[in-house]
Amino acid sequence: MTQLREQMIRAMELKNLSANTQRAYLAAVTGIAKHYRQSPVKITDKMIEDYLLYLKNDKGNAPNSCGSVLTGLRFFYQNVAQKKISVDYSLRKKRRKLPAVLTMEQIWKLICAANNLKHRLMLMTTYSAGLRASEVTALKAEHIDSNRMLIKVKDGKGKKDRYTLLSEELLIQLRAYYRTYQPNTYLFPSSFKKKQDRPLSYEAVRCIYEKARKKAGVKKGEGIHTLRHSFATHLLEAGYDIRKIQVLMGHARLSTTMIYLHVSRKTLSKIPSPLDLIDTKHAKKEDSTDGPNHNS
Repeated sequence: MTQLREQMIRAMELKNLSANTQRAYLAAVTGIAKHYRQSPVKITDKMIEDYLLYLKNDKGNAPNSCGSVLTGLRFFYQNVAQKKISVDYSLRKKRRKLPAVLTMEQIWKLICAANNLKHRLMLMTTYSAGLRASEVTALKAEHIDSNRMLIKVKDGKGKKDRYTLLSEELLIQLRAYYRTYQPNTYLFPSSFKKKQDRPLSYEAVRCIYEKARKKAGVKKGEGIHTLRHSFATHLLEAGYDIRKIQVLMGHARLSTTMIYLHVSRKTLSKIPSPLDLIDTKHAKKEDSTDGPNHNS
């Protein structure tokens, strides 16, 4: 490990950045260094701008992806290289899309379509507790609180701990799974054969979900985050308070949770069209009694 890399990792740890953010920032610095084949300390502002244009125009990276690279580079130059950079790069406003949501029947078909017990339980846990992919892979047996029927999410987004739901059905399945596999550290390790216990990678989790989705014949809902979206929407449709759902999801702002109001079928179906609020029968009678008033 180079000295610069060690300094950057130390700086990110001091800032308490998440593991995913640290990986992204390191990848940004490594990427530009490999592109120019020189130390990132020697790279100028113009070279950074040229590199961002290369990523956007030649590699086809989305503007937001280029912006993430620039954020990682800014961190490096500010906290490691002790150098201020002035790069002119603006992001287009991101179009906000409504999250895809599956029906409960589609969710169950998808879970049952997984290849083995570990994969089924990983998908079931993700949906039943509304977890992010990084949160389900970090789960350990000690995080399952069967007395209070809660799952502890440790170091979630923003390095925050929280508790979420432990389903009774999931608990039964997890106990059977634990007796069969007896995982050492992580509940869903990458392999049971290796002595070194590592969690499943994000790419592995993504592949497990996509294979199960396609096998189940579910056409919409690309990305495992769909299970988390479905968790929130199904709770909302069941009549649970949105502020409680906010806590379970680990959202810092209520406005983030409010987006599920836009995709909840029951929420929308309860709102009548203003046309249906018109008493059309009464209105027709009034029309028939009010004849045309001709002034001679």
